[in-house]
Amino acid sequence: MKKEAFLFGYGVQGISLAKGLRKEDFYLHIIEATEEPFNQAKKHGFVNVRLLDVTDDTKLERLRIGDDSYIICVMDDKHLNVFLTLSLRSLFPKTTIVAISDSVHTTEKLKMAGADRIIDLYQVSAAHIHNILRKPIATKLLGSFASDSYAISFKEMIIPPHSHLNGMMTDDVNFSECGVLLLGIIGEKCCDRFVFVSSGIEHKLHSGDTIICIGYNEDLERFEKELEYESL
Repeated sequence: MKKEAFLFGYGVQGISLAKGLRKEDFYLHIIEATEEPFNQAKKHGFVNVRLLDVTDDTKLERLRIGDDSYIICVMDDKHLNVFLTLSLRSLFPKTTIVAISDSVHTTEKLKMAGADRIIDLYQVSAAHIHNILRKPIATKLLGSFASDSYAISFKEMIIPPHSHLNGMMTDDVNFSECGVLLLGIIGEKCCDRFVFVSSGIEHKLHSGDTIICIGYNEDLERFEKELEYESL
């Protein structure tokens, strides 16, 4: 029996999640509040896409979300995302709600709003990252609520000698073009201190530095191989 997921938001994070859930053969519903991402989701081949005023509880209730379904809140507007989480928790008290946060403050608000699980990509502790990377198989970003075979994970990679990244500033590298997200760096010349990319510190990459990225397994493996290239 297929698992059912209701994805609220087809923006920066929603697009990636929707593609992943489709690969995992979820019965996926995409709900958007604005026309542009709504139309984009349809162009990407998704069938169950709805344009909906997510501030209207009456319309949300008509979605008839079951207790065994998953609600995933990834609206680009973080304030709207918190408000939506609060509304959905009130309407569907037994359904698992997962939300993605980009800050400590938003995480706290989402907790208060009733999210069962919050994935904070940027404020997770360095110690937790290291624990994840020590495991035989990298912890899956959404595996705990989606599927045991979910293909998103963390990966630790060392920049090899003569890599095209050697000498580049992190802001000048288009990681998203390669399908991965840079979480942080352990600089060989920085006393092995873990530096988050969200800390505001612009870092110059060197061979020997360790970078920690998140993405689909196949994209991470391809990116690691590309690190060996001297030029793009």
